[in-house]
Amino acid sequence: MTEPPVTLNRSILRLAVPALGALMAEPLFLIVDSALVGHLGVVPLAGLGIAAAVLQTIVGLMIFLAYSTTPAVARRFGAGDPAKAVSVGIDGMWLAVGIGAVLAVAGWFATPLLVSLFGASPEVAEQAEIYLGLSMWGLPAMLVVFAATGLLRGLQDTVTPLWIAGIGFAANALLNWLFIYGFGWGIAGSALGTVFAQWGMVAAFVVVVGRIARRHEASVLPRRDGVRGSARSGGWLFVRTVSLRVALLATVAVATGLGTEELAGWQVAFTIFSSAAFALDALAIAAQALIGKGLGAGDDPFVRRVLGRTLAWGAWFGVIVGGIIAALSGVIGLVFTGDPDLAALIQPALIVLAIAQPICGIVFVLDGVLIGAGDAKYLAIVGLLNLAPFIPALVLVGLFAGGGAAGLAWLAVAFFGVYMLARLATLGWRVRGSAWLTAGA
Repeated sequence: MTEPPVTLNRSILRLAVPALGALMAEPLFLIVDSALVGHLGVVPLAGLGIAAAVLQTIVGLMIFLAYSTTPAVARRFGAGDPAKAVSVGIDGMWLAVGIGAVLAVAGWFATPLLVSLFGASPEVAEQAEIYLGLSMWGLPAMLVVFAATGLLRGLQDTVTPLWIAGIGFAANALLNWLFIYGFGWGIAGSALGTVFAQWGMVAAFVVVVGRIARRHEASVLPRRDGVRGSARSGGWLFVRTVSLRVALLATVAVATGLGTEELAGWQVAFTIFSSAAFALDALAIAAQALIGKGLGAGDDPFVRRVLGRTLAWGAWFGVIVGGIIAALSGVIGLVFTGDPDLAALIQPALIVLAIAQPICGIVFVLDGVLIGAGDAKYLAIVGLLNLAPFIPALVLVGLFAGGGAAGLAWLAVAFFGVYMLARLATLGWRVRGSAWLTAGA
């Protein structure tokens, strides 16, 4: 499996570039929904905002279905057993069906309670309940898409998920327009259009995976041991994801305490951070697939080269993006708000974000490397440990930083400095050793 540098670079790009396109599909779904619902009025748009917040939280927690399937498939594929690789991926899809069905039923019954937690007006709550209740029936489809995407990534294919995501995005836009305005169904039409598009994507994945299964004579029936194994690995990654969500929500809570303008400023800074993270996520996905394949083949030198190359790319990307953010730090706030005072309040926090970008780049890649190595238990444990220095730092910011630009900058230091440095330390310490280099299928 030894590859020259140029070939390894091409392998990384071959996986990362299509993965980036597929990653952009989910926010594009929401953008289309928001644009079409926005023309119905402020009340439906506000209702969509509440429903989207709930759905994004659920979907964000379930991303482990892709991240646990990719390395499991890649290992067996690298070990020269494509039939077993495909079977493991299909087990992940069956697990997604089961989890999605439970979430859909429970979510449909819990919709009124979930919406009531936001304290919205009756009119807004009604719109939110309509959209959220109908969207719950698309959750199984979304989770199957996650698992199927993980299967194909494990087989070193990120192009097919890109095509399916692109077609799904186009279908979502067309169906939403037809149902909202053609049939006059309002916000319910937006939800149904998205649900139909999601199940259409599932149909496309089932056809693709079915063909692959027939080619390799892999079983498409669920296997108890396989589903249990996917659940065990996914459970650790779920804990890791929960720790990330706790960090994000705790930061928003402190930003809220600093003041309304500070909260708005944090939203801008975090939006910039999230946008840069798309490219780093794509690089991390490439690392997942290549690391899993390399370990499956027992090629430790190849795995180490992938680690070094993707880390270098992540760091340099962070330097470039950090430079761009720093150069535009005085303008970004104006683009988002049009308010010079708010732009000045945000700028110091953006400078902190810019300085921290190389650290963020390395952290994202290390996370992908260890996911690809199947080191889920370690990621879950250190995910909780990373909160130990971060939460006290947030408390100090809330108590002593005050409001204004300085308070927002200290909040940025806590998140982009303390928290990301904690993740860098725990993940970096792991890859310096060899405990994560478990070779074989």
